[in-house]
Amino acid sequence: MNVKAESYAFLGDVRGAARGGTTARVISALREAIVSLELQPGTQLDKVALCQRLGVSRFPVSEALSRLQAEGLVEIRPQSGTIVSLIRLGDVRENLFLRRALEAEAVRSLAREIHPDVLAALQRNIRYQKAAASAGDPAGFHKLDLDFHDIIFTALGFDRVKATVESARMGLDRIRRLLASKRRHKLTYDEHEKIVTAIVAGDGEAAAAAMISHLDAVMAELLTLAHKQPEIFADRPGVPTRAAALAVKAPRKRKP
Repeated sequence: MNVKAESYAFLGDVRGAARGGTTARVISALREAIVSLELQPGTQLDKVALCQRLGVSRFPVSEALSRLQAEGLVEIRPQSGTIVSLIRLGDVRENLFLRRALEAEAVRSLAREIHPDVLAALQRNIRYQKAAASAGDPAGFHKLDLDFHDIIFTALGFDRVKATVESARMGLDRIRRLLASKRRHKLTYDEHEKIVTAIVAGDGEAAAAAMISHLDAVMAELLTLAHKQPEIFADRPGVPTRAAALAVKAPRKRKP
């Protein structure tokens, strides 16, 4: 194995995996590496080295990169190769907009009449979140965070709504990892607890407001991070997009 392949030491050989086709396993391995930030935004990807590290031919790697490009996680540049996509604040805003609308309405609906088993599951999840945040267990807290929102949408029973929220959530996975810290986990626990408290009280409006506040807090922290680490964002705060720049430069038509 060459030196370049060794630079992908966090990736494992996928040939021995028992489940799924080769391309699916490559997609899963690369997606996890990107989302977990092992492959940082802007990183140039070496296809040959990836093939060697993963133990596969060029075809599944090429197919995987094409799929990941469709998901917005990589950018394939015909003349200069493939890079891990920079994070787009515009995409984050759109995904949070979807979650804000759908998750606020979901907890508003649940608060009106929630099954005791669902309420018990939420309260149990909150207790475990508190323990994970106190113990400094980021992986455990991340899973519990996902489970918390999953409990809500499973209970709601609308499969298409759940799928839409899941798609938006996947688009936010990288920023969740970027913002992960013991402090953020404690804040998330507090925000989730307020949502559950409102649901227990049967106060749908308070539950919706708490959910909106929770998601808005994530966006506010991301904007702060974008000012501190502008190099990992494609559309940095205060920097106009190409479309906006062209619009500014375009000459105005005089009125007749």
